[in-house]
Amino acid sequence: MPRPWCTAQQDRFAGLHFFNPVPMMKLVEVIKTPMTSQKTFESLVDFCKTLGKHPVSCKDTPGFIVNRLLVPYLIEAIRLHERGDASKEDIDTAMKLGAGYPMGPFELLDYVGLDTTKFILDGWHEMDPENPLFQPSPSMNNLVAQKKLGKKTGEGFYKYK
Repeated sequence: MPRPWCTAQQDRFAGLHFFNPVPMMKLVEVIKTPMTSQKTFESLVDFCKTLGKHPVSCKDTPGFIVNRLLVPYLIEAIRLHERGDASKEDIDTAMKLGAGYPMGPFELLDYVGLDTTKFILDGWHEMDPENPLFQPSPSMNNLVAQKKLGKKTGEGFYKYK
C-alpha cells in the first residue's frame, strides 16, 4: 500500500482492498494507518456499504487479513505436494469435502494466477526472509518461469482447454 507521507493530510489516508472478481466479491478490507482519523475510516466504511460491499477493518500489515491467511495456506498445499505427501487432486478434494471450501488450493492458485501469488510471496519473503511461511516454492517458481500461470494461460497446476 502507498505510504501516508505521500500526502500532507495523513489523517485522511487509508486503503481499500477489493477482491476479484470485484462485481461478485462482497468483502472489502478497509486499511487504517496509525494516522488515519476515525472520520476518514467511517467515510470509507460508508462508501463501501453504498457499493453493496461488506467492509472489515484491518491495520496496515502485510497481506491485510485475507491474503495473510490465504497465501500461507496455498503455499503449504504446494509444499505438501512437493514433499510427495499427497497429489494435488487429493489435496483439492480433501479441502473441498473436508473443510467445505468451494475450491481446493491448487484450483484457487490457478484461478488467482501463479504469477500473482508469486508476486505476493516474493514481496513478503524480501521483507522477512527468515519467516518460514514466506519461503519461495520451487514448483510454483518453475511454472511461472514457463509462463504456466493458471487459467489465464491455459495451464498452471492443471491444464485447461
